[in-house]
Amino acid sequence: MLGHFINATLDNLEEIFSYENNKLQDTHASEIEQSLARWNSRWKKESLEHYLKLGWSFLLRDPEVSHSASSEGTLLGYFLAQPLLFLDGQTQSLWIEHISFVNLSSRDQLCEFAYKLAREKHFQKVYFPSDASVLNSIHSFKATPWSPGVMQVLTTKASL
Repeated sequence: MLGHFINATLDNLEEIFSYENNKLQDTHASEIEQSLARWNSRWKKESLEHYLKLGWSFLLRDPEVSHSASSEGTLLGYFLAQPLLFLDGQTQSLWIEHISFVNLSSRDQLCEFAYKLAREKHFQKVYFPSDASVLNSIHSFKATPWSPGVMQVLTTKASL
């Protein structure tokens, strides 16, 4: 199933936070474990507030379900991102801080969208988190390690 993308804003903060908390309940049994995971997450409220204001984060929605923010089940995934200027010898790069998804199809759509967005906006690289699940999705973009925990993908014909 192909979803559609919309720009994430501060209006989506509570929906994203709730989405992530629901995922925590599925993976962590106790409230203490959930609190610790929430504290160490890349989607804590302060982070969401920062990234959602920048205009480079996107939601993937299910086209078969109502698109209102209060409608349950419409969010298939999202990524938090920001542009980086003059990093690593590149004029513009897209930093993907966090990607969250409900299934592999959503993951692939999110990674492909980030890559295509960077190409469309003439960015030279996209930096992805090197989570094991994300690595499978960006392999076809010829991703290479940039630093521990971060993979880079060229979006132009420039060399690394």
